Amino acid sequence: KVRLFAFWEKLSGSFWFVPALMVIAAGLLAAVMLTVDDREPDIPISALSWLYTGSPDGARSVLSTIASSMISVAGVAFSITIATLSLASSQLGPRLLSNFMRDRGNQIVLGTFVSTFTYCLLILRFIRSSDDVSFVPHLSVTVALGLAMVSVGVLIYFLHHVSSMIQAQNLIARIGQELETSIERLSSRESDSSPYEYELRDDADIPDDLGDNRAAMTANSSGYLQALDYAHLLRVASDHDVLLDMQYRPGDFVARGSEFVLVYPAERLDDDLEKAVHNAITLGAGRLRIQDVEFLIEQLVEIAVRALSPGVNDPFTAIACLDQLGTTLAGLAERTIPSGYYYDDDGRLRVIGDAVTFQGIVDEAFNQIRQHGKNDVAVTIRLLEVIAIILPRTQTEEQRQALIRQAEMILGGRVRVLCMPRVLGFVFNPISVYYCENAAGALCAMLVEVRNTGTSGLSGRSASGLSRPATWVTAQASCATYPLPVS
Repeated sequence: KVRLFAFWEKLSGSFWFVPALMVIAAGLLAAVMLTVDDREPDIPISALSWLYTGSPDGARSVLSTIASSMISVAGVAFSITIATLSLASSQLGPRLLSNFMRDRGNQIVLGTFVSTFTYCLLILRFIRSSDDVSFVPHLSVTVALGLAMVSVGVLIYFLHHVSSMIQAQNLIARIGQELETSIERLSSRESDSSPYEYELRDDADIPDDLGDNRAAMTANSSGYLQALDYAHLLRVASDHDVLLDMQYRPGDFVARGSEFVLVYPAERLDDDLEKAVHNAITLGAGRLRIQDVEFLIEQLVEIAVRALSPGVNDPFTAIACLDQLGTTLAGLAERTIPSGYYYDDDGRLRVIGDAVTFQGIVDEAFNQIRQHGKNDVAVTIRLLEVIAIILPRTQTEEQRQALIRQAEMILGGRVRVLCMPRVLGFVFNPISVYYCENAAGALCAMLVEVRNTGTSGLSGRSASGLSRPATWVTAQASCATYPLPVS
C-alpha cells in the first residue's frame, strides 16, 4: 500500500499526467457528442436558438480557429511555466521545483488547452460537405464553442495563478500546510501505513546478543529512500521469525552495497527473506513527502537561507519561514512522536525503525538559519521569539532541552575586553570596552565602562548600530556581567 502511495506521489507530481487524462476525456466527449449528432433530432435544429446552425464551411472555420488558438495559447502557457520554474529555481532553490511541477492549477490549465485542441481536431474530421450528402455536427460544434469560452476563463485564471504562485509568502504558506499534513500523518496512531509503537514496551524485548548475532542486508542500488512499507516488513519478520533493525529512514540516501537492514538472528537470513524485504523498500532519484517530514522542513530552511544570502539580503522572507516553522514545531511538541518499534500480534518485537526525534527536527529547522542569520539582528531576535513561543507547549524535558540548546547557541559566546594594562603597580583605566560575540564569533554588542566621571557605569549599543548614531543605555556596573544585545 505504501508503494502505491509512493507511485501515486510520483505520478501526481508529473506535469503530463493530468493533461493526458484530460486529453483522453476530450476524446471520449467527442465520441459521445458525434453519436448524439448522428441521430435524427426529435425537434428541428432551427428551433434551438443557442445551437450552432452554420454551414459545413462555417463549422470548419470555427473549429480550425479554436484549434489553432488553443495550441498557440498552450505553447504560451508552457513557456510561462518554464520561465516560472527557472525563476523559482534561481531565487527559491531547485528543491522547490517539485512544488511547482505538482501544482494542480498549472496541470489543469495546460490540460484544458490541449484537450480543447484535441476535441476540435476530432470533430473537424467528421464534417462532410459533398454534393450527395453533408453532415454538420451542430451540437458538437456548439460544445467546442463552449470549451473555447471556458479556455478564455482558464487563461485569465492562469495569469493570476502564476503571479501569485511565485510570491514567497504564498509558497511558504503552501509548504506549511503540507508540513502540517505530514506531521499529522507521522503522529497518528490510526495511520495504516505507519503502525508505530510510541515507546518500547519492555527493555527485555531487545535481545542481549543483538549486536553480536546479526547479519547485514545490503542495498542492490543507490538512491534516496522514498518509502518504507512497515506493515509489509512486520509481516515478513513475523513469517520468518526474525527481528529487522532498519538503519535508514525515508529521506536518507542509500548507497549501493551499504548495510541498510540488520537481521537477527544471523542464521535466518536467506534469499527469500532478502527478496521480501526489498519489496517493501522504494528507492528513487529524489525524495518524496509521503513519509519524509524533514524534506518539507528543509524546503522552508532553503528559502530562508537563500533569503539571508548576501546577494538577496531579504530578512523578511526568512522571518516568514521562521514563523511557519514555529507554528509547525509548536503543534509537533504537543504530539507524541512514535519511537519506531513494531510488534506483531503475539506481542513480539519484529521491526526497529530509524525514527525521527523532536530534537532532530528542531536542529533541522533552526541550525542553518541560525548560522546564516547570525549577523542579522532581526532574524536572531525572531528566532528567539519563536523558541519562546514553542517552549510553553512542550511536554517533556527532552523537548525543552532541545529548544534551550538552540537558544544557548544563539546567545552563547565570548566577551572580550579592551583596557589599559597595570603599569608599575598603578592602574589608570578611565574606560574599558567590552566586545560581546555570539556563538558563531560575530560581534553582537559593544559595552563601554566609564570610570572617570565620579561614578562607575556601563553604556552599550548593538552591533547593528555601530555605523550610525547610537542610542546609549546607562546602567550600574554591577548590573551586567554577560550582557545581551541592546539597541
